[in-house]
Amino acid sequence: MNLTIRGHHLDITPPLREYVLSKVDRIKRHFDHVIDISVMLTVEKLNQKAEITLHVRGKDIHCEAIDADMYAAIDLVIDKLDRQVLKHKTRLQDHSHVPIKRVTPPETQANA
Repeated sequence: MNLTIRGHHLDITPPLREYVLSKVDRIKRHFDHVIDISVMLTVEKLNQKAEITLHVRGKDIHCEAIDADMYAAIDLVIDKLDRQVLKHKTRLQDHSHVPIKRVTPPETQANA
């Protein structure tokens, strides 16, 4: 898994990098098939913006959050991403179709 952390109008300090790494571990704990994670931290006047793009096989998941505090923005974006990853994981594991062996033929249903 590749992890890229970039800053726009912001220097990525070691504590900020460690905070992002600790939060991204939560995503990896829920879903193992992550290929690439790109984190973009941006400062725009009074707003702190955190964007994460997660690349999994067959899909890219993108989230962004804006807050007055960078750490709060990271928490918000990780929460959003976690919900989307869990939704994607349930879609992959959803086997709600009825197997062919269990379907009763139409003539059997008419006689019953």
